[in-house]
Amino acid sequence: MVIENCYSLLRSAGDGVVVMNGATQSVMSVDQTEMERVSEGTQGNAQARSRWLRRLMTWHWISSALALFGMLLFAFTGITLNHAGQIPATPVVETVEARLPPELIESLSSRTDASPADLPGDLRRWLGKEGIGLGNAQPEWSDYELYVSLPRPGGDAWLSVDFESGELLYESTDRGWISYLNDLHKGRNTGTAWSWFIDLFAVLCIVFCLTGLGVLYLHARERISVWPITGLGVMVPLLLAILLVH
Repeated sequence: MVIENCYSLLRSAGDGVVVMNGATQSVMSVDQTEMERVSEGTQGNAQARSRWLRRLMTWHWISSALALFGMLLFAFTGITLNHAGQIPATPVVETVEARLPPELIESLSSRTDASPADLPGDLRRWLGKEGIGLGNAQPEWSDYELYVSLPRPGGDAWLSVDFESGELLYESTDRGWISYLNDLHKGRNTGTAWSWFIDLFAVLCIVFCLTGLGVLYLHARERISVWPITGLGVMVPLLLAILLVH
């Protein structure tokens, strides 16, 4: 009898161990499933982050490669413009004095249109022989004189013709290559094509900066100095403009 009772207790205890083992296995199975879900989510986030990083880096290096020369040009001319008064420049002035042929004077004086939009072809050809090119300059006409203004980057020129005397006076001023580059920076007298280039270059710089900001954002969790340095780059010019620029 005693032996049977002991056997029953042992079997009950054994059943309890089995039950306990089943509960433990069930809890472990739930924990493992949850860990797999977390692992899958983490892996998905890492893949998305890697995909965005590759995309941003591609746009970043393409925009930087396209804007490289322009960025160097505008950075250099920013320095030369900031110190324009300290950079010596000796303008070179070229003057041409001539007298138009009588038939050409007659042609200009007897024009039917009081203010033609372009110069007569025979006058352009004669000026070309004298080494004077006027390009697409717009003439200004009066009853007694023709005047043409010829502004250009790094210099200027002008031409005048007196209809009564036939005297032609042409003057060209060249202020040097530093002045030329400065005018390119400002878009001064550079024409439509260069104006479009400045706009496209500005768009490239915006893409370059924004993709760089995106790369910084993705690396910020690994490099704690990212945002303090970025904030410093924002605050320095802002404080200078507010406190010291008057």
